[in-house]
Amino acid sequence: MFIISLNYIVPLEEVDEHMGAHIEHLQKYYDQHIFIVWGRKEPRTGGIIFALAGSKEEVEKIISEDPFYQHELAEFTITEFLPSQYRPELKSLLG
Repeated sequence: MFIISLNYIVPLEEVDEHMGAHIEHLQKYYDQHIFIVWGRKEPRTGGIIFALAGSKEEVEKIISEDPFYQHELAEFTITEFLPSQYRPELKSLLG
């Protein structure tokens, strides 16, 4: 599992100009069962994405397709972790 942390590096007005395309990107990988949850940080300085991917390289490739990355609107940090304890109802998701 990977946590992708986005930190905006431009004014929110520029971020908002590309928000629709960013959401389409997120939805594409949600539909492929790679992104499992995402949302804005509070205060609104960026976002967080939880991803189930095979490798960090796969996550980097996916990020490279994100309009926020392509237009240099945010910095992306990838953290890999191995869940050792989770709610039983998540077992089928985390397999």
